[in-house]
Amino acid sequence: MQKMAELLGLQDECGEGTSGAPTLTGSCLADNRLNLDVYRDGCRRFLQLFKEQRGEVVQVEFLRLSSNDCLFDTTLGSLPHLKHLKSLVLKGGHARDEFGSYQHGSLTNLPPDFGNLRCLTHLDLGFNRLSTLPRCILHLPSLRVLLVSHNSLVTLPEDFGCLSKLTFFSARRNQLKDLPQSIGELSMLKDLDLSENALELLPEELGNLHNCTELDLSGNCLSSIPDSLANLKSLRRLHLHSNLLVTVPASLASLPNLSRLDLQNNCLRTIPAEIQTLPFVHVRGNPLGETEPSPQAGLKSLYNVIHSCISSGSFTVTSEGCSVVLACGIHFYFPPGATSHPLRINFRSLTPDPQWVKLRHHDVLLSKVLELQPHGFQFQQEVQIRMPYISPQTPHQHEVVVRTFSGQSWSDLRTIVKKRKAKRCEAQCCVLHFSWFLVVSRLVQNECKVPAEGTLLFSSVDPNIKVIFPPGVTKEPRSVKLQVLPVSAEEVQEITANAECRASPLLYLSQDSTVDFLKPVRIQLPLPPEVTGLNLVRSRLHILHGDLEGKSWNDITNEVVLEFTHLYAVFEVTHFSWYWLWYSTKTYIGGIAKKVYERLRLYQVNFIALQRKKDPEQVLLQCVPNHKVDPVLRKLQDRYRGPEPSDMVEMFEGEQFFAAFERGISIDMDRPDCVDGRLSFIFYSHLKNMKEIYVTSPVDRKGQAVKGQVSFYRGAVPDSIPEDASRRRKGPDSRWLATLPIKLPQLKPRWDENPGPLYGFSFPPLNLGNAETGYLTQANLLSIARRVGADWQSIGLNLGLTYQQIERIDYNNREDLNKQILDMLFSWAQQNSEDPDCVSKLITAMKESGRQDIADEVEAIIELGRQKYSESIRRVGLEQESSTEDSAIALM
Repeated sequence: MQKMAELLGLQDECGEGTSGAPTLTGSCLADNRLNLDVYRDGCRRFLQLFKEQRGEVVQVEFLRLSSNDCLFDTTLGSLPHLKHLKSLVLKGGHARDEFGSYQHGSLTNLPPDFGNLRCLTHLDLGFNRLSTLPRCILHLPSLRVLLVSHNSLVTLPEDFGCLSKLTFFSARRNQLKDLPQSIGELSMLKDLDLSENALELLPEELGNLHNCTELDLSGNCLSSIPDSLANLKSLRRLHLHSNLLVTVPASLASLPNLSRLDLQNNCLRTIPAEIQTLPFVHVRGNPLGETEPSPQAGLKSLYNVIHSCISSGSFTVTSEGCSVVLACGIHFYFPPGATSHPLRINFRSLTPDPQWVKLRHHDVLLSKVLELQPHGFQFQQEVQIRMPYISPQTPHQHEVVVRTFSGQSWSDLRTIVKKRKAKRCEAQCCVLHFSWFLVVSRLVQNECKVPAEGTLLFSSVDPNIKVIFPPGVTKEPRSVKLQVLPVSAEEVQEITANAECRASPLLYLSQDSTVDFLKPVRIQLPLPPEVTGLNLVRSRLHILHGDLEGKSWNDITNEVVLEFTHLYAVFEVTHFSWYWLWYSTKTYIGGIAKKVYERLRLYQVNFIALQRKKDPEQVLLQCVPNHKVDPVLRKLQDRYRGPEPSDMVEMFEGEQFFAAFERGISIDMDRPDCVDGRLSFIFYSHLKNMKEIYVTSPVDRKGQAVKGQVSFYRGAVPDSIPEDASRRRKGPDSRWLATLPIKLPQLKPRWDENPGPLYGFSFPPLNLGNAETGYLTQANLLSIARRVGADWQSIGLNLGLTYQQIERIDYNNREDLNKQILDMLFSWAQQNSEDPDCVSKLITAMKESGRQDIADEVEAIIELGRQKYSESIRRVGLEQESSTEDSAIALM
């Protein structure tokens, strides 16, 4: 073991000092196990090891590599040389795209000699780009577990049934349309997951899987299932939700071991009485009791498919149409005939990235980004989308629209706003194509087509603002848009600190042509507050013209013909941009206007940092608009405690900022939102801007508490902010925003024996098992925890933890998967530390949870323990014999 640990250390000769990659230590190796998917350059490390220490590497039995690695294709050719491999994981999903979603790996096939891996029992190729199952897989005689989820498989080989030892098979989230008849030959198969595919029919041979205990067919296009499923006498759980089922065989009620039958979200109008009376049947989301529509009324039926609450990432639409409600509150209505054939719709919610989601000035983001696929598919009728949002603070000045991304640019859709209850509203739009969508509050926009004969356009926010287009102003009709931002006298006086400054509403004009108008266009603006034609001093009135970004404001008073009435100022222009009327005694007004315009786009915010009362290592960070601070704190005060909010600072909509834990407080640096050791945030005034994370400390907390802090810093200066603001945000301290204290209490005495915390946990020493079979130590359990992933709840239940324990662990450690896993495993370990049979129970639970790879790892650890124990007994026995012999000689 020591030799292999040194082998995988990859010291400086492997390029560590120059690449900056973390040193590969024993943390990713346990005897014959090699975990390289946690490193960005894992394939480079493998290739170098294979070249320099080939004799040792070919003995590896457990190997994990990332198929997102740039050298992955090169590495594939070396894998068939590892003849002792038992478990091989070649998964994607280790990298994210520009929208923050996990990327599929580059694997499209396997080398032909891959079938020579005679010892391979576990193979995971999930999250890749397989369109067909590689033939070489069918030549793996020992294969028991095969995972190909999240690929693009359309069909399985006809001789798929030759994998006679297969006990677990998952092809979740592919594009399978049918199954080979030979699938019924998998006599040892226990778990079969075919969810979220496009299956329309199932072969009768599926009923030959007599050892199958769990069958997942949810999220397909099945209208019926074969009666032969009643032959699955070992079946415990059958998942059929989110299909198109119109009938189910009554014989399913006779399955002796069935404990869950999920029929939710189908088209079942009736269910056999034998099934309906079973306590473990779930039927919500079906049109039970409704009459069958007549053929004449079929096209008039609004809901032929009902999905009452879908929280997964996809659903199916047929030519009959359907209504869909996602768990997040988004509604879809697909009218009959929207698609001519069954179509799989995929959806996901994305965190908005300001580098991609480009907000215009004075826009307010009201939702996350919703991506709908398939992209590019044209529906035959418009699909209705209703997206929920919270009503903005300035409804009169702003209007709500759904904005969509074409792949090149964002554009606004015609939107209908529907109010529900309290501040909850919905934005409704209709589309023929799916892409990316979000809800935005923008300045109210009035628009018109300007013909050659001329026209009149006025603002619905302030009808006193008009734009007059004379005849002959253009040869070809062009579209013109008008937006107005009212500015109160109090705002101007507060920002300028000058009681004599006044300003009219801000006017923004734009057009769809790059050519100036042929004749001057007349603009009418109301005079600033408290200014009339009777008390007007002409030298104090200034017309300002701003560029498109509002970065510079020029006084054009002497460049235009300016007319006055008792209430209005009228002037003429030939091109469009920002226009602003000011009344002031100041001579140079442009600089003042820049300052006011900048402040109108800023939000006054406070930072809060609170610790959960029951678990101080769980820290909540949030950036809150100043007027919301008190209500937010009132909601959190029962569960959290912490310092007073920070002093008020100002931020732009969509501005990035960071939170850095300092003075003995640290966080998991591997988080995807962690940049150079700091948590990244994006401020959006109407989103939560909140993260709850677990913190730890490298400081020994057995003797004292740790008094640290969290500091907030600005990110990169946004491109669109004025030059003056940008200049002020440069320098060593200009990006600091606020600092708040964080205190981690002294560890309780019962944890004193623990050598140190991990992920904020402190664990007592563990020795699970018995001397003869070998022990599982704390280090072994931590190694297992790194493998568990999202299956932790299922594993916990199979280990014997109660639902209440699982729910408490989930709630106490939400948004931190690592800590959920550790809490689950060590809670079980402490409850069973005196049970000499607990290791075998752990292996059984892993197998029942479909994690044969972890079960194999535990068995390998135990086998090593048995060998060491036997060697120690033999060694002690020889010593005793020798000692006895020496004693006899001494007595003679």
